[in-house]
Amino acid sequence: MKHKVDYVRIRENYITLNGWVVGKKPTSQPSFRVYNSKMESVDFKYVKTRRDDVSQVYFGKVYDEDYGFDIKFDYKRGEDYYLEIVVDNQKKKIKYNEELIYKRSSVAYKRMEKLKDLCNMETVRVAFNFMKKNGLRALIRKSKSKIQGMDNDYEYSEWYEKTKPTKEELDAQREEKFEYSPIFSIVIPLYATPDNFLRELLDSILVQTYTNFEVCLADGSENGNDKEAFVKKYIEEKNIGSKIKYNKLGKNLGIAGNTNEALKMASGDYIVLADHDDVITENALYECAKAINEENCDCLYSDEDKLDMDGGSLFDPHFKPDFNIDLLESVNYICHLFVVKKELVDVAGMFDAAFDGAQDYDFIFRVTENAKKIVHIPKVLYHWRCHMNSTASNPQSKLYAFEAGARAIKAHIERVGKSLPVEKIDKGVDYGIYHKYFIMEDKPLLSIIIPNKDHREDLDLAIRSIMTKSSYKNIEFIVVENNSTDKKTFDYYDKIQKEFDNVKVVRWEREFNYSLINNFGVGFANGKYLFFLNNDIELINPTSIEEMMWYAVREDVGIVGARLLYNDDTIQHAGVVIGFGGVAGHTFIGLSEVENSYFHRALTLQDYSAVTAAALITKKSVFEEVGGFSEELAVAFNDIDFCMKVRDKDYLVVYNPYALFYHYESKSRGLEDSPEKVERFNRETATFMKRWPEILAKGDPYYNPNLTLRKSNFALRDLLNEKIGEPYIDENIKKYL
Repeated sequence: MKHKVDYVRIRENYITLNGWVVGKKPTSQPSFRVYNSKMESVDFKYVKTRRDDVSQVYFGKVYDEDYGFDIKFDYKRGEDYYLEIVVDNQKKKIKYNEELIYKRSSVAYKRMEKLKDLCNMETVRVAFNFMKKNGLRALIRKSKSKIQGMDNDYEYSEWYEKTKPTKEELDAQREEKFEYSPIFSIVIPLYATPDNFLRELLDSILVQTYTNFEVCLADGSENGNDKEAFVKKYIEEKNIGSKIKYNKLGKNLGIAGNTNEALKMASGDYIVLADHDDVITENALYECAKAINEENCDCLYSDEDKLDMDGGSLFDPHFKPDFNIDLLESVNYICHLFVVKKELVDVAGMFDAAFDGAQDYDFIFRVTENAKKIVHIPKVLYHWRCHMNSTASNPQSKLYAFEAGARAIKAHIERVGKSLPVEKIDKGVDYGIYHKYFIMEDKPLLSIIIPNKDHREDLDLAIRSIMTKSSYKNIEFIVVENNSTDKKTFDYYDKIQKEFDNVKVVRWEREFNYSLINNFGVGFANGKYLFFLNNDIELINPTSIEEMMWYAVREDVGIVGARLLYNDDTIQHAGVVIGFGGVAGHTFIGLSEVENSYFHRALTLQDYSAVTAAALITKKSVFEEVGGFSEELAVAFNDIDFCMKVRDKDYLVVYNPYALFYHYESKSRGLEDSPEKVERFNRETATFMKRWPEILAKGDPYYNPNLTLRKSNFALRDLLNEKIGEPYIDENIKKYL
């Protein structure tokens, strides 16, 4: 038997265990029992879950079996409980109490567990099989990534305690005087709100360090469930006079209707949206007032986390990027805290009942479409209460909300008119994440530029995978021959050009310089669109090029990148963050398709600062506008530099995960492992850093400063080694700067 309980959560008066178990055979079925210290059985709820990652590791393939489990049972604090797992006549007993749960959630304990995982025989077997298939270098690369990831498992509640404002900082905020002190109207629709939740929300508002606000409560409760008596008593209790406005509607007008009634009560300069059972942080309004004074913005949003039912635990923080329109068109990542200037609401309009369930999504679209300046505050200012009927904890409980969300996206796209006509909008990797399909009647010529030195088999696979699989047919290939030495390579060139009349081979006869080679290839391109492609690429998804072209034709988009996989189906590229490793790096390297990335970012279409030119589409006009690739960067970071130049002209760089290719990673050129190559790499790294110092100092706007720059998995900042917002500088590069 192999098993693991991945996490344990105590919520109010129950406990939830999530984990997995496998037996000797793929079909082995476990049984469970829960009992207390008196050996009395305890009733529990057991739900099977898919764990294809476990199946892959232990059985070498994905079986149609559920190896995961969610187990929930009533829990009295201070008492001991036991989970018993039985499979193939083997039995395992695990003890639980608050002391053990706290210990097991610590960073030190999780590191030790990861170390044990790396040392067990199953891991050794998997590693050996991986090495046989992919080689020693690939194993070293992957093992290094695993070991580096051992210190990324901060328990969020522990991390939050270390980073939240201190009492001294909060006291200083109360004393600060702003040049402009806007009035915030906190708009809250009520409907059968539990007294304790409403009290917690109002309490969190009244302790704000910035005090120029009003609270507008519109109560749509029915059948005697209204909060009129509670609110009156609360106002008397707290002696807060006119700070709280209350309107008893007498009937439920729906979420949109109730919110609009609260909006009508607002007399402030800025509207703050809050749900009736959530909590805002003590510094929330102060941070908003500070941002308004510094940025003169009319629209703001913050980071958020989730709060358990009894308010005793924070978890699942969402550290967001700065405004990211393509991410917003894929998922409502903005959510809470959302603050809008009252004048902007007057222009954008109030909530629309036609989008009930996704009324906030539609509202955010209309507001941001009309906003003059949108600011993201990279701090958790909102605790979103998580309960079984909320979309925060159980998206499937409100499927209608996601259907309304699809309509909101379509309506937004039609209003702004930047994209092609929408054909349909489907569910993406999860509920609330959307995959858009467009109608593209005119398919312009796409010139695919592939540098090549020998490696004819790789090149042939790249060309044929596109020629035979791709749904996008209006293409030409320009192979830039770069000093090949094998006669068979030139024989192949003759053969492939005779076989396909849209393949052209041109010769670059100078030294290797990736930038100049590609610039040279562009000179032979007939298409208005350019597709830069490595010769070690293989098309997976037949619609990949079409997916990329849907966005490349947009006037506001300068570059579109793809999702690239290693040949073991783990991620090689899913977008680039400036600052990773001190300069720039790919996100989610080594992540399997069956593993969840941070808020599904690896599988969600969005804007990034850069993408790799191993598979990159751009307009020829944009390429010429920025002067192509920079010849000073012969090998390293030339594609990232190109993306930065394109962004500097106010174009967007879009990452499309539905455009899917294998990338066998620089097989043609090898690793940067000789002293000369290392020297060149470090020199070109320094060149890039000198070109783009501002983004390296301030941080990538599409990445959050609370997340680490030392790894690619969007883990929390390692507070012992990197301060929040501080750039990471590789010691090896300093002497070149």
